[in-house]
Amino acid sequence: MTAPLRDPAHRVARRAITLWLLEALVGFVLLVGLSSLAAAWIGGSGRRFLPDWVTDHIWWVPAVLAIVELPFIVVEPLWRYAVHRWELSQDVVYARSGWFSRKWVFVPVSRIQTVDKEQGWFERLLGLATVEIRTASYAGSSSIEGLDAGVAARLAEDLAHRAHQLRDDAT
Repeated sequence: MTAPLRDPAHRVARRAITLWLLEALVGFVLLVGLSSLAAAWIGGSGRRFLPDWVTDHIWWVPAVLAIVELPFIVVEPLWRYAVHRWELSQDVVYARSGWFSRKWVFVPVSRIQTVDKEQGWFERLLGLATVEIRTASYAGSSSIEGLDAGVAARLAEDLAHRAHQLRDDAT
């Protein structure tokens, strides 16, 4: 009988909630804004390629999109924070992410080829970073996002150092 999969030991930074909220808000504004522009264009005079009942009620589209998306803006960041975790042991990086679907990743340190620390605009603003771990496997790379920038720098440095030591030991 196999033991159940345990949670990785470390949570991401609490500021990741704000990061994911900002990203969700940008998506919300783009979605509702673009649908409002499309509704204005379709509902404008001279646009008679659609039936009148559609053009008369076209403003329902952005309104319904806004109503449907609003709960996700609040729920998604909190849910992701509850799920996203990571851990580094002697020989493996273990991470869990997702919110609708869950992804568990185990990356053997001996397989690591490169380790990068990345920061997008919002991450830089909030003092967060993402650690990108690339291997030679068909799965490509794995990432741990929402880390405090200092923690991400230390993790990236530690992973690169351990991977270098393991490669030197193997030759």
